[in-house]
Amino acid sequence: MIISAVLPVVEPLVPRLRELGHEPVAWLMPRRKAGVRGPLPPWGEVTDSMAPDGINLLFAQDKWTVAPLLRGLEPDVVLCCGFPWKLPQEALDVARLGSVNQHTGKLPRHRGPIPLAWALRDGDGEFGITWHRMDAELDTGPILSQTTVPIEDDDCTIEEIGPKLTQAMLGLLPQVFERVAAGDPGDPQTEEGATWAGHFGEDYATVDWAQPARKIHDQVRAWQLTFGMSEAKGPIAELDGERVKLVRTSLTDPGGGARAVQCGDGTLWIVESEPVD
Repeated sequence: MIISAVLPVVEPLVPRLRELGHEPVAWLMPRRKAGVRGPLPPWGEVTDSMAPDGINLLFAQDKWTVAPLLRGLEPDVVLCCGFPWKLPQEALDVARLGSVNQHTGKLPRHRGPIPLAWALRDGDGEFGITWHRMDAELDTGPILSQTTVPIEDDDCTIEEIGPKLTQAMLGLLPQVFERVAAGDPGDPQTEEGATWAGHFGEDYATVDWAQPARKIHDQVRAWQLTFGMSEAKGPIAELDGERVKLVRTSLTDPGGGARAVQCGDGTLWIVESEPVD
């Protein structure tokens, strides 16, 4: 059983599960409430025709309806990957062998909703991937498998980063299933090194050109990986007396008319920006 709100994750996950000898019975998504405004994901609204072949597509209206929907399917294992709701313990206990989540952080570091963005904000140099058993709290359950993916200088959008993360995530599945099938509870997380990857605020919204070029470059691409979920809007910079939102930058000259700006320790190139209303 797959629980996810991210089509580009589910599409490669289904054939990988089948390759490993497991048959997904359904894909459960959160229902988008009527009249709720907000940006659609790049792939748009998911419809039945977009679901992988042989997969039932379910829509839950809220987190309290997840458990009854799961009970009707009697899953052996629930795999959660890219889901916005904190699920109640009742739902996590339905699957015979338990519920497992994939988190894009090296837990216990960067628990929370935007771990990729915080990896850039903190200058980590690598993205984390963790499969862990789920409990009633967010990203605190015992760890089943982990790996990392190096952060490259041109990793600026999820379209560029996503395929590498997905490949790493899928590569861990044999170990995950081996431990789950054996009844292995996983390795308990410690609080040492634990951090919270919460939504960005105004304290990170403004660009300071006195900062090093790399730090500003990381700030720009970190905001790209908030996926518009933070109430604050950034990164906002001042150029020639005009306030602009930086969309993409480069540490080397990409050509094509990119604007060179002097930072605290060198040059940063602005590849794309937009005016702030």
